[in-house]
Amino acid sequence: MISKRNLIIKKIICLFLITLLTACVSVEQVETSSTRTTMVTTGDLGFISDKTSRFAWHPSLENVVADERLDGDKVVRHMRASIIQIMESKGYRLVPIDESPDLLIGFGLALESDMSDAEILSKAGLVAGLSTAGIDSEQYEKGSVLVVLFKPMQLEPVWRVLAQGFTDFKQSGKARQQRFDELISLMLRSIPRV
Repeated sequence: MISKRNLIIKKIICLFLITLLTACVSVEQVETSSTRTTMVTTGDLGFISDKTSRFAWHPSLENVVADERLDGDKVVRHMRASIIQIMESKGYRLVPIDESPDLLIGFGLALESDMSDAEILSKAGLVAGLSTAGIDSEQYEKGSVLVVLFKPMQLEPVWRVLAQGFTDFKQSGKARQQRFDELISLMLRSIPRV
């Protein structure tokens, strides 16, 4: 039989343990990150070899769908410069389209306010599905970037990558461009060196 004294001691120990355990509980505050990105890729890069080192710009796939906050011509120039830098670092060479390139590269960029995920899925066949939950929509806007590779003389792309991230219009232009270059580098990472 348990004595009354032992029962009281056990109750005190239980209360002490419960107090101790509740004092050790911590609540982790989850912060949303405006720098998060999602990316989806489809296609086959198996056709690329040492003999496929020359690329040109796709004649009709170079689109920027954005309002006046972005200068479309400037975005196209910057996108081209980023792609050229990454492709050249992998051993590729930009040539004019009339010099029989081995592959064609096209791209597009859109802001969420100008093109929804449903529209992107309809036009590009991909959607990365980046959530805007917890993001300050006054400062950040979801942006989508698409890069597409074609074999010359083929209408259908052989490879596509779509990334979504957040544009901070209050951030300096230089910092925004650096983040953009890092994103393009990440998007083209799976293209093999030649």
